Amino acid sequence: MLIQFSATIAADSALAVLVGDDLVLSDGAKALEAASGGYLTGALKKAGFTGAKGKVQVLSALPSQSYVSLIAVGAAAFSELNGLALESVAGSLFHAVKSAGIADVSLDLTGFSAEQAATAAFALTLASFRFDKYFGQAKRDKGPTLKSVTIVTADVAAAEAAFVPLKGIADGVLLARNLVSEPANVLYPQSYADILKGYESLGLKVEVLGEKEMTDLGMHSLLGVGLGSSKESKLVILQWNGAGDAQPVAFVGKGVTFDTGGISIKPAEGMEDMKWDMGGSAAVSGTMVALASRKARVNAVGIVGLVENMPDGNAQRPGDVVTAMSGTTIEVINTDAEGRLVLADALWYCQDRFKPQFMIDLATLTGAMIIALGTDYAGVFSNNDDLAGKLADASKSVGENTWRMPLPPQYEKQIDSKIADIRNIGGRPGGSITAALFLQRFVNNVPWAHIDIAPTAWTNEQRVTTVPEGGTGFGVRTLDALVKAYYEA
Repeated sequence: MLIQFSATIAADSALAVLVGDDLVLSDGAKALEAASGGYLTGALKKAGFTGAKGKVQVLSALPSQSYVSLIAVGAAAFSELNGLALESVAGSLFHAVKSAGIADVSLDLTGFSAEQAATAAFALTLASFRFDKYFGQAKRDKGPTLKSVTIVTADVAAAEAAFVPLKGIADGVLLARNLVSEPANVLYPQSYADILKGYESLGLKVEVLGEKEMTDLGMHSLLGVGLGSSKESKLVILQWNGAGDAQPVAFVGKGVTFDTGGISIKPAEGMEDMKWDMGGSAAVSGTMVALASRKARVNAVGIVGLVENMPDGNAQRPGDVVTAMSGTTIEVINTDAEGRLVLADALWYCQDRFKPQFMIDLATLTGAMIIALGTDYAGVFSNNDDLAGKLADASKSVGENTWRMPLPPQYEKQIDSKIADIRNIGGRPGGSITAALFLQRFVNNVPWAHIDIAPTAWTNEQRVTTVPEGGTGFGVRTLDALVKAYYEA
């Protein structure tokens, strides 16, 4: 969908205006009311429209006006119409008219700031995401009729400038959504790495390690996961250098491009969803693209471990023992607890090579996290209260819900092994906690947080107007906000 800024209403478009509680009119709505001789207020009262946030009313246009129809968008209190509140309103507009037979809309934000106009454009960009790459023409023709939105603002240049960094963030979110949505026959470790190499044009430095390089490094924890696949495992390192010689921040993502469970195979029902078991890596990739796109004044490292977990004659078996890059030996009790094996080597490599200020890993790690928190919250585990607090503030500021979970040391006995240093599962009780405790063994006292995004990487129902069904891109906005608020030079 085309989104643009203009000082005037686009020809032959529908006209959308904001209306507050008790039919308080925005400047654009006041101008329309005056030009129409009071038509707007009268028509809204007749329709029972009050201006409540997120409510949308489509009205017929007057014959004397050039617009094709009139749309009133409820905005509640104008004084509070910033950030997430404005995003919600703009997203509501999109979803109310996307399939209403309207092709073009002019959203009149006269009287609002250039930053508010940019925020509306950002929200519309996120709300209009639709993964229709594999639709045939007949199904494409049944898609949204809305093709463009023109945001009317007094200072077009200022709005366009304010939108530039927001578009960079949106690009990162949309990349993450697209990656999570791709089927596993299209997105596998090598093809994924090739996609990330394409972002070198933004100024990212992208390195790809294959199985030989990882073998030389001793990454047998990660490599063991991919033994049953015909697809070669990869480790991709993305670097953004925007702050000279400053110590970097680091993000690490689980990238299991398809997870059958391996020899500990999953039930057939619902296994198709396991194409999005690489949601953590998608969030890391999207974050690095967002930082590079908006030229963030920070040095950042993103590391994604890309594997496919398949059953095969060569596949890792329950009971096998592998040695991680750190030298830690791991008894593999369940091959479906594979994400932590990937992250173990990726985290160690990250802290050993880059000596970051902190590491944050993201992973669709445990079904137990969904049982604990439902599908609206991601779980956060951390060894550092300062980092955890900053992360909580960042997630709240962008509307991505997180909840801090405990890391009780007494639970570590659940992952003790009788034949190795550690085992990869600790049983059903506290399954998400013992998974996080497993990861903590590989961070070597670096400030660290683990975000289990199993509940939030994918959604089967729309709950937020800017997050359609499917891949959510969860985590990109939180990590970008964290960097912007606390770590940019």
